[in-house]
Amino acid sequence: MTIREEVRAFADLGPLPPENTASESDIRQAQQRLEAIKRPVSRDEVVLLIESFGQDTCFGLAWTLLHLIESGPNPAVRTEPTDDASEWIKLLWRRTQHTHRQSPT
Repeated sequence: MTIREEVRAFADLGPLPPENTASESDIRQAQQRLEAIKRPVSRDEVVLLIESFGQDTCFGLAWTLLHLIESGPNPAVRTEPTDDASEWIKLLWRRTQHTHRQSPT
């Protein structure tokens, strides 16, 4: 498994904190660690990073995370998510499906 130190450092924080309970320090730390990750990410890193989505956008950090994940091998989500999956996982799935339908044949 090939995972860079900066990816692991971000993932070690756990899921992004919810906006309504996150401290300024938590947000700053997550942002700094997320911004330290250079694109593209590997398949192993994608698998790890997907676990970092939280309940909401975390002041935009979830969007940054989504775009980082999309810099890796596609599709990021390889099987259709279940109904109870994270909305972020479902969004990655939908975006992948949309891209594949739009690709010229």
